[in-house]
Amino acid sequence: MPKLKINNIEIEVEPGTSILQAAEQLGFEIPRFCYHDRMSVPANCRMCLVELEGAPKPVASCAMAAGEGMVVHTDSERTKKARKGVMEMLLINHPLDCPICDQGGECDLQDQAMAYGFDRSRYHENKRAVKDKNLGPLIKTVMTRCINCTRCVRFGEEIAGVTELGQLNRGEDAEIGTFVQKAVSTELSGNMIDVCPVGALTSKPYAFNARPWELKKTESVDVMDAVGSNIRVDSRGREVLRILPRLNEEVNEEWISDRTRFAYDGLKKNRLDRPYIRDAKTRKLREATWEEALALVAEKMKTFPSEQMAAFAGDLCDAESMLALKDLMNAFDADRLECRVDGAQFDETQRAGYIFNSSIAGIEEADAILMVGTDIRKEAAIINARIRKTWMEKRIPISLIGEKADLNYPCYHAGKTLQDLEKMVKGHVGKVNAQKPMMIVGMGAFLREDGLHVHGMLRDAAEKLGCIKEDWNGFNILHTAASRVAALEMGFVPHMPFEYDEMSFVYLLGVDDGFVLNRLHPDAFVVYQGHHGDAGAARADVILPGAAYTEKNGIYMNTEGRVQRGRKAVDSPGEAREDWKILRALSEVAGHTLRYDDLAQLRERMVNEFPQFDLLDELAVAEWQPFGLNGKVAGDPLRSPVQNFYITNLITKASGTMQQCSETFHSEDAMYAEAAE
Repeated sequence: MPKLKINNIEIEVEPGTSILQAAEQLGFEIPRFCYHDRMSVPANCRMCLVELEGAPKPVASCAMAAGEGMVVHTDSERTKKARKGVMEMLLINHPLDCPICDQGGECDLQDQAMAYGFDRSRYHENKRAVKDKNLGPLIKTVMTRCINCTRCVRFGEEIAGVTELGQLNRGEDAEIGTFVQKAVSTELSGNMIDVCPVGALTSKPYAFNARPWELKKTESVDVMDAVGSNIRVDSRGREVLRILPRLNEEVNEEWISDRTRFAYDGLKKNRLDRPYIRDAKTRKLREATWEEALALVAEKMKTFPSEQMAAFAGDLCDAESMLALKDLMNAFDADRLECRVDGAQFDETQRAGYIFNSSIAGIEEADAILMVGTDIRKEAAIINARIRKTWMEKRIPISLIGEKADLNYPCYHAGKTLQDLEKMVKGHVGKVNAQKPMMIVGMGAFLREDGLHVHGMLRDAAEKLGCIKEDWNGFNILHTAASRVAALEMGFVPHMPFEYDEMSFVYLLGVDDGFVLNRLHPDAFVVYQGHHGDAGAARADVILPGAAYTEKNGIYMNTEGRVQRGRKAVDSPGEAREDWKILRALSEVAGHTLRYDDLAQLRERMVNEFPQFDLLDELAVAEWQPFGLNGKVAGDPLRSPVQNFYITNLITKASGTMQQCSETFHSEDAMYAEAAE
């Protein structure tokens, strides 16, 4: 391994380590614009120049590999002069937009101009102007500010897998743009805003709303899918103004999907902010007090026999509220509980049968991937990006059984039905082609009546394909609901199958899925507890306004079984309350007071019965045990449950930004698919 000296400190580094990376290991900061840890090195901004003894001129530290015996100076007079020259050149055409630029206050160019630049300019010629580009409803462009670092281009090509952005022309006429007038059609486009070191690409929905120093920053967890991306919620007063990613190498690295980033405007539309009761005579909803609403629900719960009472937990629920609802229903001896409100049928008795066993980060260890019943780009864009990263590094074979999908990397379409999987297994027996093969199964494989048999067949296929080994479990279930795994862990499932239309009392905790609502008896008494007035509220006899994920502290367990905590960023609107508090108050009125008075006691009760919830941000290994049923499966084609990436839940449905994205991108996808056919 090469040894070198940086600022008179000797360091030994791995072969291939750049001077910039070696300097960072010693704690020396080297400014940069074009360099990014997760992308290729273009070395075109020259801001990272350092003095290398023996070299005729300063060298770009991001592109120069550390060599044996090198002597490097990162703060010499020669280095400082070179950086000032580079900064002066970068600012020749940069406009004086700082007072009106949304990047102000968190701009790399501002910071580095202050730290490394001159205090005046020697150039008096007119600055050039570049026409702004229309990149869609999410990214606002002011291309005159662009310094041609090409970060956005490299992000699109290398991480997102789209080639719509590129650098056009040469010299003074060089500019970033789309070769054909087209919006940037990737589910990760918002990350281009983060990687842009200047104000050339900013958030269109956030434009001119606030300055970063005005915002309260709250670390939380995303609930738009089951990935559990780590996010930071920026708010002012009672309003969420933007959502940004947080670094977590095990889950989302430093990226988030556009649905996670831009759906926040749906948090302030179509909200439930007070209790409602349906009038017995007019059948219309009227406003009510909390006391009145809780008293009516408690009275009805005492009226019906336990075998006619059922509770359903929706896709956005936190673990605490689901446990409180389960405890309340159990207090009435009611055990008709269900969290699979999309109708998915699978065996929930063995943990290894319903989690992402390999872990999301473990995708990078796989040397072959088979996807069954999933369009992973729409269901979990961040996991799709991780698969693309693995393919870029190792060129592993990837196959898909289900409907065809554009996944932004080469993928062999092996068929549409589970019979095609059987053929693949038969052709594979006796041929060991991969050391760590991985199978990823989407909910599309279980949205059918023979789901339990499908589950058993998939288990058998995983074993025969070599996905299960002593030191490797490559069988992975990809959920689409943020609440699903936590609900399964705490047993929010029925002990015996039951008919929905035979239930006289139904408690809907954030449930708006047509699969459940369409099967309820017309005369059933329905209680809806949630934060948006949608299909569930329209069906309800009593509405109890709850809190959205940004308005409460809650525990969520992602698809790999990782426990993470979401934190309260803003207050709920009007009289809405945190979900577990509503259930605790209801239990008292109903005469079955739950045994906890605050969140700490509730979490203590949760950990006592389900110790896995105490493993914060850790993964517990699930033992491989038989699950599912043996038997024939139907030949129906597999279909992804997510057809429109931008509209998947209540919040996205209420979001004007997501509606606009759906109109822009989903209609484009449909048009191209139709043209391809």
